[in-house]
Amino acid sequence: MGIDDIYEPRRRPTTRRLDIRGIDYALTEWGDANAPLLVYLHGFGDCGATFQFVVDEFSSDWFVVAPDWRGFGSSAVTTRAFWFPDYLADLDHLLQHYSPDEPVRLVGHSMGGNVAGLYGGARPDRVAALVNLEGFGLPEADPEDAPRRYHDWLEKGRSPQGHVERPGFEALTDAILRRSPRLTRDRAGFVARCWAEELAGGQVRLRMHPAHKLPNPVLYRRAEAEACWRAVMAEVLLVAGRRSDFPPPHDLPFPRARAAWVEDSGHMLHFEQPAAVAGLIDDFLVNSSSTV
Repeated sequence: MGIDDIYEPRRRPTTRRLDIRGIDYALTEWGDANAPLLVYLHGFGDCGATFQFVVDEFSSDWFVVAPDWRGFGSSAVTTRAFWFPDYLADLDHLLQHYSPDEPVRLVGHSMGGNVAGLYGGARPDRVAALVNLEGFGLPEADPEDAPRRYHDWLEKGRSPQGHVERPGFEALTDAILRRSPRLTRDRAGFVARCWAEELAGGQVRLRMHPAHKLPNPVLYRRAEAEACWRAVMAEVLLVAGRRSDFPPPHDLPFPRARAAWVEDSGHMLHFEQPAAVAGLIDDFLVNSSSTV
């Protein structure tokens, strides 16, 4: 695959950096800063720039801001541990920068959707509307798993984790296509170049902090997540891929939620069906009350 075979964005992004709680955050922006603000929150292992395919399909004019979460993409951080509440605090500071006086429209995929759902319950006054793309939480953890989880975390934390590397961009593109077989190759090549940096000799290294490979010693408590979801005051659109392996959005206790399905799509629906995702986001955000 040559450089001419990589997906060519129709709406040109700009990049900037912002200090957020001592982290050198990388952000991708699209559109006029005077247009309505939409903040996109990517999933685990992803980065903000890959929202490009959806941005190119929008029919409405948005000012889109997509941060690279700490430890992902081009955001720079020096740490040996990551804790989920930090993402909520980072988001809170980010929104204070871009929209200190008005609630914000959020779109979150997977991990980003989970962050947005928790944040919307903790700070309902700051969220005007939420589109949750396959960020529907995890199954309740068994408390009996706690000793094993702490043991694994202690054992693996004894030595530094290594970066994930691939033989080159072609190999990474192939891996992305195996994960998302409905993604076109030119778009997979674009994602590969967002996800990785090239090293000497043609190797590529994923832009993901090695500490993300450590097991989480804190068990997932779904009841706590659902308590946050019940406190969300904004309208919520729950979007699921019909072919996804992740749990569907059944009986999630958001007070003002409705669900929509994206046909012929797995979990990475912003890659596989960006036009359908863009249409759902446009229609929902334009027609929602956008007030809390």
